[in-house]
Amino acid sequence: MTASTRWTGALKAAPASIVQWLFKLGHQSFALAGFALAFCALALTTQPDLRQTLENRVTSWLQGRQLDLLGMEVRPDAVERATAINPKDLPKPQAAVAYWLAERYRVAPEPLGALVAEAYQIGNKTKVEPTLLLAIMAIESGFNPFAQSPVGAQGLMQVMTRVHTEKYENFGGIHAAFDPVTNLRVGAKVLRDCVARAGSLEGGLKQYVGAANSGNDGGYVIKVMAEFGRLQQVADGKTVPVFQTQQVAVVSIPAALASPMLMTAESANVNATLPPPAVRPKGATPHVKTQLPLPTVLPGQNKSTRDDKLAANF
Repeated sequence: MTASTRWTGALKAAPASIVQWLFKLGHQSFALAGFALAFCALALTTQPDLRQTLENRVTSWLQGRQLDLLGMEVRPDAVERATAINPKDLPKPQAAVAYWLAERYRVAPEPLGALVAEAYQIGNKTKVEPTLLLAIMAIESGFNPFAQSPVGAQGLMQVMTRVHTEKYENFGGIHAAFDPVTNLRVGAKVLRDCVARAGSLEGGLKQYVGAANSGNDGGYVIKVMAEFGRLQQVADGKTVPVFQTQQVAVVSIPAALASPMLMTAESANVNATLPPPAVRPKGATPHVKTQLPLPTVLPGQNKSTRDDKLAANF
């Protein structure tokens, strides 16, 4: 066999040898990789601190990548902090109240749905009419959870946070006053205490607004009771206009509402008497009906007595 023949045979056998060598190398590499993975898994299983450190680094890296790609931090759990539910999921009376209030106060129905549901739950536990709680929120803050009066009444129910600090301790501190549900719960407790001390609903509302001593509540009780009556009618399935014409309603509080125990649905039939419309003389310019501005009471309005009396009353 000549040298050229041997070289030709070697060249022909070389590819097969190279493939066989690469196969052995790859097989060994996969074996080593599998061994390394098994070792890492064993180490992570037996070393919780190491596993936690690795998870934190991977999570930070992924969050950094998302921040670079989207331009904002991704928080899938953010929806859990939102005070909102679909009003369609509520019982019919509660859904009607939520949609009516949403239109009247120009607030989204979803957060109002959550507040209505919470008001009914609290009302059932404390024997306070849920629609009364909602009426107070409407008049006090117009459903603004961040409202604050000049004297420090805060949140939906305009509770004096510095006076009722201890009531917020179970909720993590005074900043919980700006959590809508927490403010509602604390406000319901304050209201019930006021009614119990006063011996009547009217007296309790005056104490709540800080007018127990002066007797001048700036029309607060009338406004709350008028709104309360409208909400009761909405909950009963009656059609109630969202906005009224510019006329002053005179509201009488039935005797059934004068007991320390707050009212039931049957006892909350509040009658609002409107004065008859004025007669327009012949040839006069037709009277154009205008709508009332939103009944929202800005923080501090109708609370002139609160400035001097509220801390003492509570």
